[in-house]
Amino acid sequence: ATNPLGGRGAARPIETLIEQFATGTRSTPDGRAWSAMTEAERRVLIDSYRLVYSADVPVNWCPGLGTIVANEEVTADGRSDRGNFPVFKRNMRQWLMRITAYAERLVDDLELVDWPEPVRLMQRNWIGRSFGAEASFASSAGDIDVFTTRPDTLFGATFMVLAPEHPMVSALTAASWPREVDPRWTAGQPTPAQAIAAYQQRAASKTDVDRQVDAKTKTGVFTGSYATNPVNGEAIPVFIADYVLMGYGTGAIMAVPSGDQRDFEYARQFGLPIVPTIQPPDEWFAEQGIDPTLDCNKWGSAYTGDGPAVEGRNETLVLDGKNKADAITAITEWLEANGRGHGTVQTKLRDWLFSRQRYWGEPFPIVHDEVGPIALPEAMLPVDLPETDQFAPRSFDADDAQSEPERPLDRLIEWKHITLDLQDGRGPRAFTRETNVMPQWAGSCTYYLRYIDPTLVEGLTVPENERYWMGEHGVDLYIGGVEHAVLHLLYARFWHKVLFDLAVVTTPEPFARLFNQGYIQAFAYTDSRGSYVEASEVTEREGEFLYNGEKVNREFGKIGKGLKNMVTPDDMYDAYGADTLRLYEMSMGPLEMSRPWETRAVSGAHRLLQRVWRNIIDENTGEARVTDVAPTDADLRLLARTADAVRSAMDGLRFNTPIAKITELNNHLTQTYPNGIPRALADPLVLLMAPFAPHLAEELWALLGHTESLAWHAFPAADPARLVDDTVEVPVQVSGKVRARIVVAAGLDAAALEAAARADAKVAEQLAGKTVRKVVAVPGRLVNFVVG
Repeated sequence: ATNPLGGRGAARPIETLIEQFATGTRSTPDGRAWSAMTEAERRVLIDSYRLVYSADVPVNWCPGLGTIVANEEVTADGRSDRGNFPVFKRNMRQWLMRITAYAERLVDDLELVDWPEPVRLMQRNWIGRSFGAEASFASSAGDIDVFTTRPDTLFGATFMVLAPEHPMVSALTAASWPREVDPRWTAGQPTPAQAIAAYQQRAASKTDVDRQVDAKTKTGVFTGSYATNPVNGEAIPVFIADYVLMGYGTGAIMAVPSGDQRDFEYARQFGLPIVPTIQPPDEWFAEQGIDPTLDCNKWGSAYTGDGPAVEGRNETLVLDGKNKADAITAITEWLEANGRGHGTVQTKLRDWLFSRQRYWGEPFPIVHDEVGPIALPEAMLPVDLPETDQFAPRSFDADDAQSEPERPLDRLIEWKHITLDLQDGRGPRAFTRETNVMPQWAGSCTYYLRYIDPTLVEGLTVPENERYWMGEHGVDLYIGGVEHAVLHLLYARFWHKVLFDLAVVTTPEPFARLFNQGYIQAFAYTDSRGSYVEASEVTEREGEFLYNGEKVNREFGKIGKGLKNMVTPDDMYDAYGADTLRLYEMSMGPLEMSRPWETRAVSGAHRLLQRVWRNIIDENTGEARVTDVAPTDADLRLLARTADAVRSAMDGLRFNTPIAKITELNNHLTQTYPNGIPRALADPLVLLMAPFAPHLAEELWALLGHTESLAWHAFPAADPARLVDDTVEVPVQVSGKVRARIVVAAGLDAAALEAAARADAKVAEQLAGKTVRKVVAVPGRLVNFVVG
């Protein structure tokens, strides 16, 4: 559907789709009438369109922990960071969110937000939008669809490679090897089934990163089946290999070894043909040290550059001589005209895995009957977690890769198996509850909306409140670490766009402006596996760092749970109070810069708060030591400059600068008014302190005699007239060297400034008996006498 901004793609209620199928305004995929389909068939069809759906997907299964783990929780050697158990890649039924349906909008709408360009670039790269074509290769198991950004090289596709987890692998696995099969293709196994099974097991023990790392020796096995190249009708062998991932494209590639280095190495490894598709320039052959030739067996590598197409023709299509763009257009049109493919946009982004096998987490409002999942009606929401004292999932033998997870909720039989009347006209029926739970993203993607109406029981927000607080562009300012760039911030944008399409929110983007703060850093420690250990439990002995008696490596990184080097704020509160911690963190330097934590330096912030307190409160009586004396003009000018500097710096999120200015003002008042400072200066000083030390400021405000919170008083504003100096100090140079400094009225013109300089005794002494060849007088800046 057209989205509210007029672009392509928008979520719509599933009831709209059902109505379209029922009325015939939309045809079902197989052309049957809606009324001719069974209830089970209708449900399966509708579920295939939902933004939330279940499917078998590759996951990291850790039997030793009894749970699926995230990629970030798998060590470089394919084991869990917690417990050091083997991790296996295998397919499991999981809930997913169809974020890929929003991929193009997530890219295009980055132009609507004021975000740091590096973050926008990270999201673009993570989504990985590619323009190309999808081509269908016929096989005994049905069409094998591949996505390619270079459909112009189809004539050079001499074999196919599928990811080991590809759903068509089992159907493509032949009963026996073809006659005279190349021994290199069989991995030494007597049948294709044995070769495939053994290879899949090895691939399951590798991480996606390991599988993508180029190796000199390529691995893979032949399925025993062939596919048909759609442009030339040639039968090409179908392999599985771990360098192809299900996470990108269709999980299958057409291998063009003349134009892709990995395919080139694979073809050489397995004795497969290499056919040219692009004419390399003579310079490339010179770099290779060979004479120009289209015999690719003489090439030392694949040619990945541009050039005119060669050897690309059939009865109805000629690519020879065309440049890249024209050749892509021509072959895409041919694929569409012949029903063997179409132009498309593909992304690296995969649908969002949205289920976890643990206790804590939001339960899915889903029950299952004999057909499949059913969403509970709103009247039965929310679904609350049941009480239990068994929180851990069941663990298995560490090497039992084929074990099935037993979730904590699976053990709660009375909660899991339930009889409900879903008010669908069928009366009470037996159902099984969904026992996966949602990840933490379910809350973090929408929490900002909860601040708008925190007590609302039904719905996310009251519409008029949402319109007021979100404005035209979303949250005015979002401060967060760059580590959230492609997880939380991308997921929140997707979730918000769905709500936007459904008219729950009125802004297309959740966060108008993003500011990335730097990291607070401290030492962290890793063991021999590269896994982080608790920094607080590491001891140092004779220059070595030990954790439970074993040597660990020390590094420097951001403070956080991931690196296990947390500095608990509770200790800071106990020793110094919350205001000191707050003030220290903001005074450490520019907000966007990373900086090291130094516990000993916290005392400096504490001393500043003590000085401000003693400047206003008598330590013996506890009473305010202020007077009604009128401040001097110089005092008021300093206050104005301080207020102006604090406001300006805070608008720019430069919190360290205001603290320095406030320190300067407090020191001035301490020295100028040892017996009590004027109230006209004490009140503004406390108000200036409030954003940085709110608890101290409120206490001082009350002791100054105010009966209501300082939050209801205006923040100090600078009087513009007091920001302009009455006098200025101007350096006077003689032949480029400063010989004196004179104080003159602000706004003095050049002639008057020169006269004032000549009248100064030091300047007159320097000029005596000398010839002034030139005078440079810049009002308010300097005077320079050039003498001969």
